[in-house]
Amino acid sequence: MTDADPLIASLTAAVDARPEDLPLRLHLAGLLLDAGRNGEAIAHLGQALTRDPGSTVAQALMQRALGVSPAPAGGGTPAPTGSADSPDFPGDPLAAYERELADVVPPRFVRSGDEPEPVTGDADRAYDVETSTVRLADVGGMEAVKERLELAFLGPLRNPELRRMYGKSLRGGLMLYGPPGCGKTFLARAVAGEMGARFLSLSIVDVLDMWMGNSERNLHELFQAARRNAPCVLFLDEVDALGHKRSKVTSSSMRTVGNQLLAELDGMEGNNEGVFVLAATNTPWDVDAALRRPGRLDRMVLVLPPDAEARRAILEYHLRDRPIAGIDLRKVVAATEDFSGADLAHLCETAAEFAMADSVRRGEVRMIGQGDLDRALKEVRPSTRPWLATARNVAMFANEGGVYDDLVAYLKRRRLL
Repeated sequence: MTDADPLIASLTAAVDARPEDLPLRLHLAGLLLDAGRNGEAIAHLGQALTRDPGSTVAQALMQRALGVSPAPAGGGTPAPTGSADSPDFPGDPLAAYERELADVVPPRFVRSGDEPEPVTGDADRAYDVETSTVRLADVGGMEAVKERLELAFLGPLRNPELRRMYGKSLRGGLMLYGPPGCGKTFLARAVAGEMGARFLSLSIVDVLDMWMGNSERNLHELFQAARRNAPCVLFLDEVDALGHKRSKVTSSSMRTVGNQLLAELDGMEGNNEGVFVLAATNTPWDVDAALRRPGRLDRMVLVLPPDAEARRAILEYHLRDRPIAGIDLRKVVAATEDFSGADLAHLCETAAEFAMADSVRRGEVRMIGQGDLDRALKEVRPSTRPWLATARNVAMFANEGGVYDDLVAYLKRRRLL
């Protein structure tokens, strides 16, 4: 510890108590520079320049902190390395400082809502192209779904020689359907992680735009981002919103968006090799039949509420970091048939709320017990039952061509059909 450290600590506390005191902050910045603590000094000088951009003392200290050469004899403010001018505000001597301190100090000027963003050359800056760390082993249950994914995507990717021998293309589409909250999005991320592929999620808010033609362009750019990042899993969440039955769509703009989606899936706008399209919907009966023809989203996989083994795994996952005692998991699993994964998470959250509220009333912390889960079971109801009721009608009266044979088999096993 140097002799100046106690003084710096005292001045730091004083500045925290009086953030508007610029002379005090500048004095602290000078001491920090003398002590070689340039990073801390830059943070304080950035705050000072935000409050008083014309402060010559703050500017001089900032030049010293950034290693900028002193001002020329003729006067004027020297520019840091490169140009100090901002493209939006030419001649602004603080623009370079603002760029240097972007992570510390908020910008002095912001763009208006209708002003276009500058082109930076990063074509994927608007899209969250991720690297998924989830694996299929992290998905509880769903063995039939995993097997179907292995046949459609994972097996051909792991065996390139066999793939070439059998002429299996590294492109394709698969639609996941089932009640809400059963893990369709999580499963799509797991597929990307298992493949070592990038993951790009697309929703209706990423596509729709009020100006004519922009929605189609947005959709094309999203597919282009997936093609640039191949191998990539492109996940179309709530695909029924973008690909609704065209016979029931009254908006001409939505019809053209649907047509654009068909063209992108066909690869007419670019090569889809290495782009795996996974779509998810709660209402596959609302999806346009053209989307499900061979070569597009031609495989449909039913994602059902978790079975007993999967429910146990999900409950253990959501209780693992909570203080629990005396939980009868077998009893809870038996009482949660038809619960989705989201329902089970909500059940554990509700039980924790009951235990916490009781701890507050009693003035002492207690563990989450079986009684809390029993009480939560009286309040939390499975959200899948309304979906199953609708699906039953579809299975009975709208199973043309055996599209929903998996759903029919499930409903018969549950004696719902």
